[in-house]
Amino acid sequence: MPAVTIREAHAADAEAIGRLLHDFNTEFDDPTPGPGSVAQRVRLLLEAGEVTVLLAGRREPSGLALLRFRPSLWPEALDCYLEELYVVPGRRRGGLGGALLEAAIELARRRGAVRMELDTSEDDVAARALYERLGFNDRGGRAEGPRELSYEREL
Repeated sequence: MPAVTIREAHAADAEAIGRLLHDFNTEFDDPTPGPGSVAQRVRLLLEAGEVTVLLAGRREPSGLALLRFRPSLWPEALDCYLEELYVVPGRRRGGLGGALLEAAIELARRRGAVRMELDTSEDDVAARALYERLGFNDRGGRAEGPRELSYEREL
């Protein structure tokens, strides 16, 4: 695989990010307001410093990692949540997802995060294998103690 270029996105990248996130949701049959609406929202969040996006590729990005940072309650540090990790279908299985995730981990460390969390579908075997290969543990898969679940509710 040729060298992967991964860079932090800016507000000017919002349209490309909007297309990638729209394609991601469309691929997995999740609702999407359309690439233009996603781009508008991403632009606002990037400008406000509410999200950080890493893009893979120079001209037309072929993957992204979208991160959110927040203060941790107990340690005087940050927690990082990997909200989205997406690679376009034609570029999968070539190491791009791993490169994006490794770059996200390094960025989180540089910013002072002590933990990175993420959620994924039980059915997404490829993503789970990537996360486990890079040291992520399934909190619900522990042998001892109660199984942890991730809940959400639309408001």
